[in-house]
Amino acid sequence: MKILLVEDEPKVASFLHQGLTEQHHTVDLAADGLLGLRLAQAGTYDLLILDTLLPGLSGLELCRQVRAQDTSVPILMLTALGETDDKIRGLDAGADDYLVKPFAFQELLARIRALTRRRHETPTAEAVLRLADLTLDPVRKVVQRAGQTIQLTAREFALLEYLLRNQNRVVSRVDILEHVWETSFDTGSNVIDVYINFLRKKLDKDFTPKLIYTLVGMGYVMKEE
Repeated sequence: MKILLVEDEPKVASFLHQGLTEQHHTVDLAADGLLGLRLAQAGTYDLLILDTLLPGLSGLELCRQVRAQDTSVPILMLTALGETDDKIRGLDAGADDYLVKPFAFQELLARIRALTRRRHETPTAEAVLRLADLTLDPVRKVVQRAGQTIQLTAREFALLEYLLRNQNRVVSRVDILEHVWETSFDTGSNVIDVYINFLRKKLDKDFTPKLIYTLVGMGYVMKEE
């Protein structure tokens, strides 16, 4: 693959560049966000790996600007910031995955394989998902409730799609982490609760009936009472 690595720490950049090259990837390296943005805009990449704290232009802003122009290229954020709020900001900026330093190189390779595998899966026409007056179109990426279009972030959309595909079935936090994030967040993290609350505010607060339910100690379920 052709990978753009934007990392300002020389030792980390050198280590990752060497390791990825040994895995037969072609790696372009940028040490600041502005150069990273120019390279991303000028070239065609199979994957972007971005540090969060970058000189010139932050990794989050770089991610936002790239994502505004290319909705399909996988983006993996690398950062020393491991708090839940930091992870949410990265995912909301358009990142597909989030890896906290320090990390094992083999885990990085596993994340890369997962991201690129998802990108190259052949999309197929899918039926619109429905529950009460809520609809989700997986192809057009449109969500409506009572005929009103609801704006969701990419992560909110993925979570809602998973819940709808499993409507009337309780899904655990582990289920959601494995199928929506495909990542190794600490199961004690509240990132799932945060996103469930985001969906409730957008989908349940101003509508009836309520569709998202919490079963304490078990997980979540979407259903129509």
